[in-house]
Amino acid sequence: MISRRRFLALLPAYMASAQSPFRKKQPAPPAPVHVFIGTDTARGISKGIFHSTFNPQSGQLSVPILAAETLRPSYMALSPARAGRRSLYAVNAIPDPTATMTTFDLDIRSGLLTEKAKVTSAGAGPAYVSVDSTGRAAFVANYFGGTVSSYRIESDGSLSQPVDTLNYKDAQFGHHGPVPVRQDGPHPHSVFVSPDDRFLIVNDLGNDAISVFRIDPVTAKLTPSSPLLTNLRAGSGPRHIAFHPNGRWVYLINELDSTLDHFLWTTTHSLEHPQGLLINTNTTVKTIAPGFPADKNTAAEVMISNDGRFLYASNRGEDTLVVFAIGQGGALKEVQRIPCGGRTPRHFTFDPTFQWILCGNQDSASVTVFRRDLGTGQLAGPVQTAPVDSPLFTLFA
Repeated sequence: MISRRRFLALLPAYMASAQSPFRKKQPAPPAPVHVFIGTDTARGISKGIFHSTFNPQSGQLSVPILAAETLRPSYMALSPARAGRRSLYAVNAIPDPTATMTTFDLDIRSGLLTEKAKVTSAGAGPAYVSVDSTGRAAFVANYFGGTVSSYRIESDGSLSQPVDTLNYKDAQFGHHGPVPVRQDGPHPHSVFVSPDDRFLIVNDLGNDAISVFRIDPVTAKLTPSSPLLTNLRAGSGPRHIAFHPNGRWVYLINELDSTLDHFLWTTTHSLEHPQGLLINTNTTVKTIAPGFPADKNTAAEVMISNDGRFLYASNRGEDTLVVFAIGQGGALKEVQRIPCGGRTPRHFTFDPTFQWILCGNQDSASVTVFRRDLGTGQLAGPVQTAPVDSPLFTLFA
């Protein structure tokens, strides 16, 4: 029999034990998540899309293995989840008018990809695909073909034939910039759906311009907004944009002059004739360090942390990841410049916890993993370097 004194002495240990009904249960550690890596098959080594799993606790990426053979999947997008499955859309970025878009069925549990259908991308060199948040429409930018295409997403997840195909050689989209090697004509580089799904924003590297279209949510047809164009600095080469979580600030990364521009996004509330407008704040910052030769670098990717406090950019040539703090009014201040751990960081992405960044180094056959400090935004690493040939894009699913 335990005495009262002995019982009182043992009570704290009992209360702290795993069997105590009063102890708050610790949350389960996050489960590993699927990662898909698009690779450059044109180099004759890689075969398509690779699959890996990522552990958000340890930051470890499993060895990537081939998941699906497909031509040059340089950009990918996912549909919303339905009944344990999603559709994965991959551009087949070959510089030929016969280029296609491939739809895969994705089993969320196993990560298995099964090719479902192919449709024309309606232009050579598709470089970007985006899907609206409802999973009803998809959009493609054809870099070499100079076109932008829209698609309905059918009930089985496959893409319709192109609904609209916009030819950027039309004079309404402006004229090519002053860098003849890269701006010999229009080169739509990205198609970004606005956070409210009402507008499509197109970056045209060749014409130094951004265009905005209204999206019909039922048909996926595109109607020019007014004004249609936002003209940019000659020779800047707009590539990708990132929306701040506040939905008002937009940051553009320019490939050719390695800069970031800050815009204000505003829309009308008209249901019949909504308009979207980008207002240039005329604040530009360089992504490369002072003194680094501008002609030796092309800027690539831009992303913003989920708390809206930090912006990240990558440089190909300088081969760095750069961290900027986002201050009052959206101003950018550089807080870190770190080697990417390889060569030619074409694309990088946050993991779902925003505690890690995966960076694909196209010319050093590797994906590097960096730990992200949630307080300071700074990166540490690489903590791991995973081998994969010619990585072009990484996608968490």
